[in-house]
Amino acid sequence: MTMAERFQRLSTGAKLLLILTAVLLPIGLALAWVGNSGIREANAALQSRNQDLSRASAQAIESLIARNALALRVAANGALADGVDGACDRASRSLAIAPAVSQNFEVETADGQPICEVGSIGDTGELPIVAAGDIRVRIAPDGSGVAIRTGVINGMATAVLKLEELRGAARGGGKAIASLALQDSERELRVIGPASGSDPQIRVSRWPLGNGNINARVGVAQQRITTVDRLLLWLPLLMWIAAAILTWSLVSRLLIRPLKRLEHAVGAYRPGEGPLELPSKLGPSEEIRQLREAFGRAIDRVEESESETSSALEGQRRLVREVHHRVKNNLQVVASLLNIHGRSAGTVEARAAYAGISRRVGALSIVHRNHFAEMEENRGIAVRPLVTELGAELRASAPDEARGVSIDLDLDSLYTTQDVAVAIAFLITEVIEFAMLNAPKDAVEVSLRRTSELTARLALSSPILVPDEEDSPEKMQFERIVGGLAKQLRSTLERKLGRYSVDLPVFPPA
Repeated sequence: MTMAERFQRLSTGAKLLLILTAVLLPIGLALAWVGNSGIREANAALQSRNQDLSRASAQAIESLIARNALALRVAANGALADGVDGACDRASRSLAIAPAVSQNFEVETADGQPICEVGSIGDTGELPIVAAGDIRVRIAPDGSGVAIRTGVINGMATAVLKLEELRGAARGGGKAIASLALQDSERELRVIGPASGSDPQIRVSRWPLGNGNINARVGVAQQRITTVDRLLLWLPLLMWIAAAILTWSLVSRLLIRPLKRLEHAVGAYRPGEGPLELPSKLGPSEEIRQLREAFGRAIDRVEESESETSSALEGQRRLVREVHHRVKNNLQVVASLLNIHGRSAGTVEARAAYAGISRRVGALSIVHRNHFAEMEENRGIAVRPLVTELGAELRASAPDEARGVSIDLDLDSLYTTQDVAVAIAFLITEVIEFAMLNAPKDAVEVSLRRTSELTARLALSSPILVPDEEDSPEKMQFERIVGGLAKQLRSTLERKLGRYSVDLPVFPPA
């Protein structure tokens, strides 16, 4: 089956849905693909922006640490160069002129013993010893900030960057920073927001600071395309779905359902069982209401025509019955006249001739009587009662010497046409008469058996039936007659010793 044939077999709603899909779906899919590509590009741009913000914040803290470390080393190196006494004052004056550096620091000896302190930086005893020229960055032991220790000639200097300074530097690098934590090998300092990684909506990246002494874990709120944005981008596809469903619903409600109701009403209509009842509610479609009225008018015209046809057919049937009845009566009158003239005939041969003609006219009369009886049922002529009545009639009209002839019947219940019934009646009459006249003491057997759905076999058995014996003119005439009757049945007479048989057409079983 081709695709066109399959499409033609679909319902109207299915066809409409397929047409809308073929027209709108490619457009919707193309727009959805473009929108989805835009979503991916936007998400990639947002992720790159978040990464830049995170890097900027880490670099701002790195710059703050580097600036404070450099300023502290320069100030401490100059202060200790003039001796231990007054070192903090000299360093403080040096740091005061440096921009954006911590003014809280401590000066220590080379082995870590405090010399002097400016401001409050907490306990620094746990910080490592730093050689001259080296810088170490650690989380302050008391968790107040980031401790920077730099080594100088004849000592060390330590400063602490407070949380406010760190937070200010990070915020300056990016206001979208959601969390910031600094971590060394032992401690973690939370600078901004909650603990890193506690919020799944925050993207955390790690950055090394202070030559790898500490790590900054910067969290930036993920900015992605929302579900609403996705729905807006997929709107063309959603519009196709809505249009297809709405159109199919309207067509089904306004067109298909009313037509289905109309179809069921017309399909349930049976002529002669009552008037056609069409549904009164068929929706707002004026065309469907007009179709309903057209169906009603057409059915009325059909019923009127059928009524006229039935009346004409009934009249024809009565006329045919009358014709058959008159033919039957006329044949019976002819048979009676032949019997009367036969009884008054002067010679035996004349009486036998009258009797033979009377038997054949009687056989034809019996066929018409059975055909007249079966006309009401219109199934054809029933062969079994026809042959039974014919046998009784032949036995009654037999000559005196054959009054005791035995006619045995073995018949199936079959039906056939009038032409076949006439040929059957004449064939049986010829055979039985020939047997009565030539072998009146021998029985005659008549059998009728169905051989297929449309055929049956008629067999007549009698010792007088000898195919090869054709000495007398009477036998030769008999053979010509039965052979001709077999041809009327469109079959060949099968002749066997004591048995003649022929195939005949019959109606299929009911």
